Amino acid sequence: MVISQKKRNEIDEQYKWSLTNLFETDEKWSDEYERLTVEIPKIYDFKGSLGNVDNLLKCLETTNGIEESMGRVYVYANMKLHEDGGNSKYQGFADKAESLVVRVSEATSFVEPEILDMDESFLRDLLDNDDRFVIYHHLFDNLLRMRAHVLSTEVEAILASAGDMSEAMDNVYSMLCDADMKFGIVKDENGNDVELTHGRFLSLMESPDRDVRRNAHNAMYEQYNRHKNSISTMYSHSVKKDLFYAKARRHPSCVDHSLFERNIPKEVVNNLIKTVHEYLPHLHKYLKIRREALGLSDLQPYDLYVPFVNDVNSTVEYSKAKETITTALAPLGGEYINILKDAYDRGWIDVYENAGKHSGAYSWGAFGCHPFVLMNYDNTINDMFTLAHEMGHALHSYYAWETQPYIYSGYSIFTAEVASTVNETLLIDHLMKNAVDENQKKYLTNHFIEGFRGTVFRQTMFAEFEMKTHELVENGEALTVDLLCEIYAELLKKYYGSEVVINDNIMMEWARIPHFYNPFYVFQYATGYSAAIALSQKILEKGEPAVKDYIDFLKSGGSGYSIDLLKKGGVDMSTPEPIRAALDVFKGLVDQLAE
Repeated sequence: MVISQKKRNEIDEQYKWSLTNLFETDEKWSDEYERLTVEIPKIYDFKGSLGNVDNLLKCLETTNGIEESMGRVYVYANMKLHEDGGNSKYQGFADKAESLVVRVSEATSFVEPEILDMDESFLRDLLDNDDRFVIYHHLFDNLLRMRAHVLSTEVEAILASAGDMSEAMDNVYSMLCDADMKFGIVKDENGNDVELTHGRFLSLMESPDRDVRRNAHNAMYEQYNRHKNSISTMYSHSVKKDLFYAKARRHPSCVDHSLFERNIPKEVVNNLIKTVHEYLPHLHKYLKIRREALGLSDLQPYDLYVPFVNDVNSTVEYSKAKETITTALAPLGGEYINILKDAYDRGWIDVYENAGKHSGAYSWGAFGCHPFVLMNYDNTINDMFTLAHEMGHALHSYYAWETQPYIYSGYSIFTAEVASTVNETLLIDHLMKNAVDENQKKYLTNHFIEGFRGTVFRQTMFAEFEMKTHELVENGEALTVDLLCEIYAELLKKYYGSEVVINDNIMMEWARIPHFYNPFYVFQYATGYSAAIALSQKILEKGEPAVKDYIDFLKSGGSGYSIDLLKKGGVDMSTPEPIRAALDVFKGLVDQLAE
């Protein structure tokens, strides 16, 4: 018997998200799409007239309204496509929505240059003395900060019109890996034939049968090796795209461009990498413990995820996961828990994998509706932690959208991983406190350590890979598949030391990382994880006062700069101290496991 993926229509409706909460029908979506195609050209009516205060205000209100509606159109189209990437109808929807985004970007491209042509003292006076503009204070502050990097109206329009092309490599990569690539059939530990998918890969990597792990690992990477030239070309051109925009915006490098847009000091990334390097010996110590606990003479990449504590049931059904997460997050207060329960019951979550569904997990949505969560739940303890993680994102969005106006409803990537990791940390704390025997405690200790390995160490390694590849392209080098594998292998050797065998397959792991098409995103998993450890400890130690500060942080959305919002919460990410404090927890866990 072959255990294959279910089709979308074979999934029970109670386990699907309710996108009707965004648009009742596809026809309603089409109506809104058509309405926006009529409304967008009206933005051009304001061109050349923003020196008039009333016109400036009306232009801002008009563009914000169009962008808010466009967000719902874009999210619906893409989430319908994510249900099944092979659905040609929603491929068309997503393509039309992408074009709509470009048209809005083109139409609004004159706004920032015209505002920045105004005298700064005039703008400051407007913000301080005209009540109608009070809401725009942070928006204008940030715009004035970027003054040197905003170009002429004509050039901004050209850059905006290139939006479709700039997303091409990311879109092609997603289609190749999520819709077109098939990984074949492998046997599980019970001898069943199982269709290998992105969603099942990690479950198979946790199999106690080493042959199962090896075969799944080889089958997965066989496909990536088969497409290695195509994928390396996609990534190379994605990096070239990053360089083009960095140069166009007058930044000295791609990383400077990326960090400047989020107002994150470059020292944050440098401090992260330097501090993580200091703690690599403790990672090597953990990997040695893992090898010895598994009774292996060598530790292969497919041995990195299997639990090495026996006689512990790591299966967690979805209903049990919801119940456990709800109990674990009780320290966040009754209001938080009520919103969480409402999310479970009102179609926020798309639970199980189906053929063609977008791989992995995410939280997404649009202002004016509730957030949504995509899962590929496979009844493992890792899936329970992923659910807790994504619900952290979802409730962060919910609080921000309910509290802030549209212009500040989105939070930056730098703060995005904090709420998700606070949820995971509270969950592991609850599970460890309630573990009934020594084996469970060992299992959970190892799981907590794996959180550090996968989030702080692994994502920092990814960030180093991005920095090296972008530096090479900035220096005129070509990113061939052999060079990419060589760079990645050297980083693996640095991070894993001599404890892990670096085989040909794992050298291709860079090809499996979709976040590389969103440059310099991944390091924020590590910084967010570190900030979350600090906040979680405060919540557990101080109770209600710390919870209030934390919920206020969630409600702040994008109303300030990320570094400043976290400082108000008591975490200063401009210093290496939160990273060091988090990694001290990791060191303690490894020492505890060694005993």
